Amino acid sequence: MNIYIKTEPINYCSFCVEVMACQGLQGGETVASLKRESESLRKKLEEERKKLSDIELNQVAEKIEVLGPLSIKTRRVLKGHGNKVLCMDWCKDKRRLVSSSQDGKVIVWDAFTLNKEHGVALPCTWVMACAYAPSGCAVACGGLDNKCSVFPLSLDKNENLSAKKKSVAMHTNYVSGCTFTSSDMQILTSSGDGTCALWDVESGQLLQSFHGHTADVLSLDLAPSETGNTFVSGGCDKKANIWDMRSGQNIQSFESHESDINCVKYYPSGDAFASASDDATCRFYDLRADREVAVYQKDSVIFGASTVDFSLSGRLLFAGYNDYTINVWDVLKGTRASILFGHENRVSRVRVSPDGTALCSASWDNTLRIWS
Repeated sequence: MNIYIKTEPINYCSFCVEVMACQGLQGGETVASLKRESESLRKKLEEERKKLSDIELNQVAEKIEVLGPLSIKTRRVLKGHGNKVLCMDWCKDKRRLVSSSQDGKVIVWDAFTLNKEHGVALPCTWVMACAYAPSGCAVACGGLDNKCSVFPLSLDKNENLSAKKKSVAMHTNYVSGCTFTSSDMQILTSSGDGTCALWDVESGQLLQSFHGHTADVLSLDLAPSETGNTFVSGGCDKKANIWDMRSGQNIQSFESHESDINCVKYYPSGDAFASASDDATCRFYDLRADREVAVYQKDSVIFGASTVDFSLSGRLLFAGYNDYTINVWDVLKGTRASILFGHENRVSRVRVSPDGTALCSASWDNTLRIWS
């Protein structure tokens, strides 16, 4: 495992880590006894939590009106990638979007006209993450090259963006997710090395690292408030963790999924978040109640959920699945409001536009679709 000393990762084998841990033990203590004690405390904590879990979200929402029929259709199909589209992100101008693919390309699109405004070919395939900067003047991407790179955008569509590429982040395993903070100057990344990290875009310096996951981190999402100092991450250890960016501390942790968490997304108010998992469920966690308050599942849904996003109001939850569909869930009542068909392979990403009028989905069928 990597132990960070003054931000420099030093690799120790598990035996060395255990030896170092044993050096700080009190008399009569062993690593095994401490493990038993921590497990016992964890069980007691769960019991206390259950005492406070008196009602589910759908019970509170019983008197709220049922949603009427939804009429959501495909309005645009964006074709241009030569392989699976793995990620996409909207620009704040509500018109442009960026996508990344297994073909090693990052494309900036005009969602109104379907024109490709910029295209960048990266030296590696599987570009698993991409993000638009808040100003709309840059995009970031990363993948199997273990790096997160930033490309400044210009009005000259013929300009060679590859020449302007700046490598900002460097992990010891693949980059699974990236997002800019409230400015273009800092970027958050998640990685297969089990960590998340905050980087300075200009200097490429590591500002803060976040250690707490015990397996690959697959997704992260920044809190939506202007002064958002927290973010949520989910990964292959079935955990969703809330982090404080200032201290680097894991301040809340949720562990109710039965398989990998593929995606996490904050509720528009910032008081809750949703997660999508390979266990074929999406779950809704309230940060103030410090617990799961809803599960979105049906017996007929047997394929893993790969991605989630909320409507602007927070009433709808859009979830992409491995059976090529997008399920639309009523967040409050916990029922399925609609199913969107159209993709011919796994849905890898769904994102609602900043003004809430459209939904974009990316798929392994090499296309992106815009729904409204």
